[in-house]
Amino acid sequence: MVSSLLSVDETVALSNATPLCFSINNLTSNHTIASAYFSAVFSGVGLSSNLFALVVLAKTFQHTKSRSRSSFLIFLGGLVFTDFMGLLVTGSIVVSFHITHFNWRHLDPHCHFCNFMGMSMVFYGLCPLLLGATMAMERYIGINRPFSRSTAMTNSRACSTVAIVWVTAGCISLLPLAGLGNYHLQIPGSWCFLNISSKPLDMTFGLIFSLVGLLSLAVSFLLNTVSVITLLRVCCGQDSRQRRRDYEVEMMVQLILIMAIASISWCPLLVFIAQTVLSGSELKVRQLLLWLRFATLNQILDPWVYILFRRAVLKRIAPNMDWSRESIASMSTSLRRLTRASLGGTVDRSDNIRTNPDKTGHQGTPFPVQNIPGSSCSI
Repeated sequence: MVSSLLSVDETVALSNATPLCFSINNLTSNHTIASAYFSAVFSGVGLSSNLFALVVLAKTFQHTKSRSRSSFLIFLGGLVFTDFMGLLVTGSIVVSFHITHFNWRHLDPHCHFCNFMGMSMVFYGLCPLLLGATMAMERYIGINRPFSRSTAMTNSRACSTVAIVWVTAGCISLLPLAGLGNYHLQIPGSWCFLNISSKPLDMTFGLIFSLVGLLSLAVSFLLNTVSVITLLRVCCGQDSRQRRRDYEVEMMVQLILIMAIASISWCPLLVFIAQTVLSGSELKVRQLLLWLRFATLNQILDPWVYILFRRAVLKRIAPNMDWSRESIASMSTSLRRLTRASLGGTVDRSDNIRTNPDKTGHQGTPFPVQNIPGSSCSI
């Protein structure tokens, strides 16, 4: 009888001494998606891809003379560097656990290591989304307000903007340490993340994380859509010969692909977290691990957008295709004619002005335009 009472007291004492980050029981899991093989492959491929992209970006930046391109490359470099560090920090912890099977409670009795990993997961998760929205805003200003942007955005200001994004994501990741939410060890015991529950503080932090990410994607989609429409109007409009937009089209294509990858990768996880905390339902571990792997794809695919989708690379892949500005403008004009014909409209008179400049006389371009050699640059 006494021994049984002692065992109960010991159990109560141990439960009271258990740090909050280890309060989740039954951390064993046989999910293949959480195995060491997946973690090692994802981390290895992602690290090598981002490292290669950083080297290419550095070489391109050295030969860039356009201010708009250089600032865009700084933002893109910040994105790739963030993805690289995120995979390096979180991937090394997960892979080390699967190899050594270390005991979290013995290694980290005060939850400092678990909090660090949880902060890293939140920080390196929000940074690409916030940077994507920032890049969309920079391109929107550069395309729609080129004169105001040319005097405002310098390389130093672009670096400062990237630093502000990092500070913003860092402040959000520090909220659990200030009492808003908690970081918990997650199944299968190889990683720490925010506690996904319906408790008021945990729910608040989970919604902040989800809504900030979803809002960043929404801002990126809205601004990129407006920028694409503006570029199409420029390419198909009367001033298509006045404004050289080759490099802007390239940057816009890369930015749209980055936005699409981020949306496909992160939306399932962000929506899943918001839906779970709002509904108060039990956490579905397998879905959490699955959507987490989808989010990891963002860090792997981001660098390949810049590595592959450059005109220099596209020319090597399809050397017989005409990647010149005139060819792009011609395809845009043909697409506009086909769209207007399908809607029953007529082709604008500006098409005839561009195709027959000798017959227009003074009714053409209102101001003389001088073609400046080297004003168009390619990546």
